[in-house]
Amino acid sequence: MSTAIPDPIRDGLQRGWKVMGGPHAALPARIDCDVAIVGSGAGAGVTAELLTKAGLKVVLVEEGPLRSSSDFKQRESIAYPELYQESAARKTKDKGVNVLQGRCVGGSTTVNWTSSFRTPPSTLRYWRDQLGLENFSSEQLAPYFEQAERRFNISPWQVPPNENNEALRRGAAKIHVASTVIPRNVKGCANLGSCGMGCPMNAKQSMLITTIPAALDAGAQLLVETQAQRFEFDGRQVKSLVVRPVAMNGAPLNVQPTTITAQHYVVAAGAINTPALLMRSRAPDPAGLLGQRTFLHPVVLSAAVMPHRVDGWQGAPQSIYCDHFLDTQPVDGPMGYKLEAPPIHPVIFASTLPGHGQQQADLLKQLPNTQVLLALLRDGFHAEAPGGKVSLRADGSPVLDYPLTPFVMAGGRRALLSMAEIQFAAGARQVLPVHELAPPYASWAEAQRGIAELPMEPLLTRVVSAHVMGGCPMGANESRGLVRPDGQYWHADNLSVHDGSLFPTSIGANPQLSIYGIVNRMGQGLARRLAQRDVQLA
Repeated sequence: MSTAIPDPIRDGLQRGWKVMGGPHAALPARIDCDVAIVGSGAGAGVTAELLTKAGLKVVLVEEGPLRSSSDFKQRESIAYPELYQESAARKTKDKGVNVLQGRCVGGSTTVNWTSSFRTPPSTLRYWRDQLGLENFSSEQLAPYFEQAERRFNISPWQVPPNENNEALRRGAAKIHVASTVIPRNVKGCANLGSCGMGCPMNAKQSMLITTIPAALDAGAQLLVETQAQRFEFDGRQVKSLVVRPVAMNGAPLNVQPTTITAQHYVVAAGAINTPALLMRSRAPDPAGLLGQRTFLHPVVLSAAVMPHRVDGWQGAPQSIYCDHFLDTQPVDGPMGYKLEAPPIHPVIFASTLPGHGQQQADLLKQLPNTQVLLALLRDGFHAEAPGGKVSLRADGSPVLDYPLTPFVMAGGRRALLSMAEIQFAAGARQVLPVHELAPPYASWAEAQRGIAELPMEPLLTRVVSAHVMGGCPMGANESRGLVRPDGQYWHADNLSVHDGSLFPTSIGANPQLSIYGIVNRMGQGLARRLAQRDVQLA
């Protein structure tokens, strides 16, 4: 007899959580609180738990809907429209990069693939030596990472990898390149493989089932399907936050806005949306840094057809990684890249593959035997990889202009070569770089020649991303950044930024744990300043 899986969100609503917006209670004209937090993802969730522990009255504003394990049906047709920005089709200005970002309670932590890495020491050394961020060493951040790892059950995955990941391990070993196991933030994981559609088992320790419920149990208020329109400034003070109800797809509703007044305001809406909110608010930006240097870890992909079934939609999505091509490059040298294996679900697979018509149909027929690798390119450390720029459309919505420079695309070519070599070493019959002009290659020698000749140009080379960082960077002083090292906005006394937009470069690894650890330190400091209380993550 099957046992029903508990739904902590529905249980909390029945207990009387204060949730408004969407199908829940209507928003009032005014709300007063101690701290208003925009967002409900990694940075917002950590901050909300810490501040409610300190006894502060917190309001969270989330543009997306509140969904829970009972709603997660492992179906792409449901998940992408409900849980992602722009139905998982957000793109850069020239349509050259497809960007996956969460848009729901829990943000991207609800839909990511659970990979959890501390900020690489090489990145932190660069921040210290080149950018003057003296208090960001691995040793100084270690206690805050340790607390986050305990709170979110982060540890190396103990289950044997699925074949999609095993091929990376096997192929890397054949060419004498090291790979290792990915730490994941899961507890009681059933190895289903549908992490990107929301966890139906409540195994993924996302903000949706950890910090947000903890904050709501402590009296926090959550506004869902509610967009933060703008802050209203009075000199160096934010005097209010104006929010408005929106439809589930983000379209504005013909309803009066709500004004939130608070002692302090925290923006944690994610890179792209955080700079956009501050732009709509005409936030002080004397050095012209807002929205600049926004990073993506541009991702190129390589598909391989194996002689056996891979079934890349089953099992932990990411469990093996290879940093060889990062560790052998200085951070400010030729673009390095991290290799991982993404899950292979039909809609994402079909929408990412090159070609159309019969060509694509033939590729899709081979889905069960297809193995895919991806390379996360480390942007932001070189003058020719300066990231992109967030700006506003006429309706106030954000758009990211991210030029794929020759330097970036040269890194992409080297990554395609590395992935093809590993896939052939793992036993591939064919390798297809995900590029509009690339044919399937039948041998490593053929792939070497063919990839060397591919025109590495935007729109021809398929580039995607699920990691958005920067746009509101920390700086050692106000001429070098918009945010102080403690998270407070340099030009506003009661405004902080607590998300990945803080990062002055990309991380060079999946950024989830970097946000948890760094914001954990910032949130503890903010609780101390506002409530004179010392608190920690549970």
